[in-house]
Amino acid sequence: MKKYQKPLTIVTGAAGMIGSGVVRYLNDLGNQDLLLVDDLKNGEKWKNLIGKQFVDVISRHSLFEWLQGREDEVDAIIHVGACSDTMETNADYLLENNFRYTCRLAEWALRLNKRFIYASSAATYGDGLNGFSDDESLLESLKPLNMYGFSKHLVDLWMKRENVLDRVVALKYFNVFGPNEYHKGRMSSFMLKMAHRAHLGESISLFKSNDTKHFADGEQCRDFIYVKDAVRMTCLFLQLQYRNIGGVFNIGRGKIATWNQVAKSLFDAADKPCKIVYVDMPEHLSLQYQNYTCAETCKLHKIFSSEEMQTMSIESAVQEYVSQYILRNARW
Repeated sequence: MKKYQKPLTIVTGAAGMIGSGVVRYLNDLGNQDLLLVDDLKNGEKWKNLIGKQFVDVISRHSLFEWLQGREDEVDAIIHVGACSDTMETNADYLLENNFRYTCRLAEWALRLNKRFIYASSAATYGDGLNGFSDDESLLESLKPLNMYGFSKHLVDLWMKRENVLDRVVALKYFNVFGPNEYHKGRMSSFMLKMAHRAHLGESISLFKSNDTKHFADGEQCRDFIYVKDAVRMTCLFLQLQYRNIGGVFNIGRGKIATWNQVAKSLFDAADKPCKIVYVDMPEHLSLQYQNYTCAETCKLHKIFSSEEMQTMSIESAVQEYVSQYILRNARW
């Protein structure tokens, strides 16, 4: 068994959008001592790892075996690997993959006092009627709308019940978009799905409002955050001055953008006139649709500097994403 002299950072979900972004970001900081964990299977997710530096890449099914006897070789774990399909209905699969796997990995890290950062989700907030506060005292009041959000919520509740929230970092990612999401299929961002239509000058479809009392068509709101900003915030928790920080934190801009605004940004990036068509929302989606999300970020602002909290505007992020990545079929 090969022994590594320098402490490794383990990144799960390493070929995914956020995971591969973490690898790129850490590489750019000079860190190549990374063990990547993912299930690459038969898709093209592996292409997100081209040009990146790491010591090895293994399956998530092999991780716990790999960890045996390597207690001194691991410095930190960034666990962003999970099934992120909000439409997944196999509850047993989500419980095993998202909940139990995360708890087991956390137990290993906590027993050995390793830094453990994991992905929670804004989906845990449900319809948002109770707000989007990352105050740990409010965790029990959250009511996710889908099984994916529930599986993430269960992890947060387990951490709190085990009284370890102050020793881990739970990141509730809001609507992350950007390069390295080509493999996500139906779960890829609206920006990726519609960029080429905008570039061709074709119309873009948006859902009609299912709550016309509060939202006009296309005026439903989201807290969109560019993946480069989400990754940077994630990796800040690895820095020495933040190593003693633990708890639940929202990862978002703390600002809203409407679907109309995003669509216009896509047309602006393509230098084409804005053409929007409003279509009925499918009934099954309407039952779990969030008309408004906006991260409360006061906790992060108390920890990080104003410079560290700077994020790209939706317009600037969409412009970069479309011109530098989507139209070039490029990866970050």
